[in-house]
Amino acid sequence: MLLSDNLSLDLIVGQAVTIAHWCILITAFMPIFWVGLAKGQRTYNNRAPRVYLDQLEGWRQRAVWAQQNSWEALALFAPAVLVAQQAHASQDRVDTLAVAFLMLRLIYGICYLADWQAMRSLVWFGGIGCTVAIFVAGA
Repeated sequence: MLLSDNLSLDLIVGQAVTIAHWCILITAFMPIFWVGLAKGQRTYNNRAPRVYLDQLEGWRQRAVWAQQNSWEALALFAPAVLVAQQAHASQDRVDTLAVAFLMLRLIYGICYLADWQAMRSLVWFGGIGCTVAIFVAGA
């Protein structure tokens, strides 16, 4: 039994939503989570949110940067999953790499908030490695 067999949800059209698809969805909400941490104080100004975010310092500023980088990572990760699936890559392999990517991106954000720049860079490379591995899984 494959990992993806346990967590699939059949759609009306008969195609399954895979673990990798769920990882795309969760990854898409990750930037919103990071910026939510940055905005989580009483002085947040919803009338001028970009001005507010530009004036942040410390871990809140790094949360904004984690949010920005998360959008960039999503732009590579989501197509990688879809290309691999279209190429009929092993779904179990794609799911495993997608979960690894998701975990690395979570660790990446934590490293960003904690200002652990060396560890953050290593984790970033791990995430990029997962994305490339997903792309080439169908080759």
